[in-house]
Amino acid sequence: MKNIIIILGTWPEAIKLAPIILELKNNGKYHVTVLNTEQQKELSNQTLKFFDINADITLNIMQPNQSLSDLQARMLTKLNTIFDETTYDAAIVQGDTMSVFCGALAAFYHKVPVFHVEAGLRSFDLFEPFPEEAIRQMTSRICHFHFAPTEKAKQNLLQEGVKSNNVLVTGNTVIDALNCIPKIVQRQALQNLAIKGIEINDKLVLVTVHRRENHGTRLDNILIALADLAVKFSDHTFIVPVHPNPNVREKVVDGLKKFANVILTEPLDYPELVSLMKNAKLILTDSGGIQEEAPTFGTPVLVMRYETERQEGIEAGFSKLVGADIDKITKETALVLSKDKVKIRISSVTNPYGDGNAAKRIVEVLDEFYKE
Repeated sequence: MKNIIIILGTWPEAIKLAPIILELKNNGKYHVTVLNTEQQKELSNQTLKFFDINADITLNIMQPNQSLSDLQARMLTKLNTIFDETTYDAAIVQGDTMSVFCGALAAFYHKVPVFHVEAGLRSFDLFEPFPEEAIRQMTSRICHFHFAPTEKAKQNLLQEGVKSNNVLVTGNTVIDALNCIPKIVQRQALQNLAIKGIEINDKLVLVTVHRRENHGTRLDNILIALADLAVKFSDHTFIVPVHPNPNVREKVVDGLKKFANVILTEPLDYPELVSLMKNAKLILTDSGGIQEEAPTFGTPVLVMRYETERQEGIEAGFSKLVGADIDKITKETALVLSKDKVKIRISSVTNPYGDGNAAKRIVEVLDEFYKE
């Protein structure tokens, strides 16, 4: 039985790796160790539990106000100890966080093959998003196999010199995850939203903003735009889960708390967020994962970033870039909110990011790899 370690640390990683963890465990050929660096401690552990998964190893890595350099040094040191203590046949990482890079690097130093899920995403701007664009490019250089979510991601890897037989287009496992949420959990999520004062209707706007490159002046501009929209569209309700990062939290609360039609909440759990994505009239976000999930529900997305590595959604008409530009945010939002929800819903289009079978394809590659 092959010994595989799956390394994650944030809640998007927990979401996107959960279908693979479940598929591997059901396969019966692998001993699976789930390591959570706890880069997002509460959110990642909570998300794993929705899929009935518990981390086998936790690192409790975060400290207040630590720099990226400090985080990397501490995480790499702890991961090195893990790889020294146990021999693994493969390491699986997903995406572009510090947990991904350190996990891949620690495995590489111990000559353990690294399998990268959601490989090949590129904005081609090292500072948009920061530091994720650099992390995923560096991670690609030390991976044995690359699971690209789309054909465009595969082509990015081939142009960087990755051999074609080391790349497989699988679709994105986030679509698999949407199909893994039990019906009872979905119903409970709606009840939880009601308790938080969020009534499901046709005039809900979901807003998420947290990216590091949007801190500072950009966040100020986004909040000015949202304040203007809250006044102009007073019949709509703006739901804003407030990120715990104090650089974000304080500004968001100060900028939006006075508006009666703006609901500021603590970070939502995964099923709650999915319920809002499904029912929202519009989503304004700087998140990457939401850009991938929203097309499943036909919900239009305005991306508050200047670059995105997820061009497929834009090309298919699901998403539009507005950056942190006050005029663009207010203009494009007004164009959507001035129409009835049914008229702006994007329907009868396949989600360009996947069909829900990515995890199965990934495990099939592992089966073939070890057979050979």
